[in-house]
Amino acid sequence: MGTLTIRNLDDRVIETLKAQAKANHRSLEGEIRHALTQYADPLGRIAEFRDRTRHLQSLTVERKQTDSVELLREDRNR
Repeated sequence: MGTLTIRNLDDRVIETLKAQAKANHRSLEGEIRHALTQYADPLGRIAEFRDRTRHLQSLTVERKQTDSVELLREDRNR
């Protein structure tokens, strides 16, 4: 594995990354590694998105789903 050094990074960027790392239960280094991997690997992002949508879908298996077209038409008719 390679090593990367980034100089002169704005303090606000670092603070934002630290906050994201904390929210995602990762170290700052882990968050940056994740962000760079996501940026460099668009197919990986698509796979992760599909995994997340499958998970969300599994949370509502027992619930009746409403067709979004019906909801949009109802909203437009207000």
